[in-house]
Amino acid sequence: MKTVYTTFQEAVSEIKDYSTIMVGGFGLVGIPENLILALVESKVKHLTVISNNCGVDDWGLGLLLKNNQIDKMIGSYVGENKEFERQVLAGELEVELTPQGTLAEKIRAGGSGIPAFYTPAGVGTPLAEGQEVRSFDGKDYLLQRGLQADFSLVRAARGDRHGNLVYNKTARNFNPMMAAAGKVTIAEVEELVEPGELDADAIHTPGIYVQGLIEGKQEKRIERLTLASNN
Repeated sequence: MKTVYTTFQEAVSEIKDYSTIMVGGFGLVGIPENLILALVESKVKHLTVISNNCGVDDWGLGLLLKNNQIDKMIGSYVGENKEFERQVLAGELEVELTPQGTLAEKIRAGGSGIPAFYTPAGVGTPLAEGQEVRSFDGKDYLLQRGLQADFSLVRAARGDRHGNLVYNKTARNFNPMMAAAGKVTIAEVEELVEPGELDADAIHTPGIYVQGLIEGKQEKRIERLTLASNN
């Protein structure tokens, strides 16, 4: 059986200053909302955060950013956060932008124990400056290092006490690969069930990758609401 935490504060209590953390989700979909809120309350600082994006100004990772708890952000898309822009332009935040597919593969590689790989994405752009480029079959490829983290915080729809996880639809974005790439993975689940209740063929993340779980209700905010016209 895995550790099942009773409070979100307890779940993140081992995350200390200068930790590197991966946070699942795409926009506001599939983010571990309550674990992020607990990190904000903990006031842990100097974090390096690996995530597709940095939330919005008033929700998700944007709350950590607003609280000046993040020193470095490794991600792919940052266009929904005004505070992110302000901190970058003011020199308060270090940013490492990576093409989205490359970011996903860097995380997958890290979780698979692959230290580096070559990709054509980024060749001939500023991303390749100072990086190793090799030619294979007449085409140039850029060397990219795999990514790992001290902690991975993920969100799943269901999980059992063995740590097996099932994600709901598009919440199955960065969460599965991040679960494998963290030295310690903590899963926030909407429903915690007993072993045997999950269909073995439907499990997305095997429990071997998960060290702790906590059950909680999410707000599931909409990042950008678009309404159809009455015309």
